Amino acid sequence: MIVNLHKSLLINLLLIFSIDRISKIYVINLDKKFSGSEIFTSKYLNISLIWNEGIAFGLLSFNQANLYNFLTIFIILIIFFIFIMTLKSYGLKKLALIMILGGALGNAFDRILYKAVPDFIDFHIGSFHWFIFNVSDIFITFGVIMMIILEIVDKPKLTS
Repeated sequence: MIVNLHKSLLINLLLIFSIDRISKIYVINLDKKFSGSEIFTSKYLNISLIWNEGIAFGLLSFNQANLYNFLTIFIILIIFFIFIMTLKSYGLKKLALIMILGGALGNAFDRILYKAVPDFIDFHIGSFHWFIFNVSDIFITFGVIMMIILEIVDKPKLTS
């Protein structure tokens, strides 16, 4: 039974990681083909590759290698703790943690491989643009939202 749970965890992580890798490789190749110009544009969505050296949504971007390496090591430690939490959880909480973990692994892989994370999904309304993100960020965001909802719904009610 425990082996099946861990096998399921591994399959789900590989699925999330693969979807992320395929999307990033596809966009990187399109970016090379179109020489860095916008790959796709529409009224509300642009696909345009940027390289994010910071953390979520480009925060904490910097050019100093030591700080970048420290941040990468810190992210890997957080991934390890999320992995442990995932092994100990069950149900929807486990699913939420798998989504967070799978997305975090995808972005960590890019940080190590490219020294930056390729972001390319740009939602906008007129001239207001949301932060540019990738498929890993989508999984992380949905996992975090699920965790917040579960925390609110599963809170034991205090009686007076």
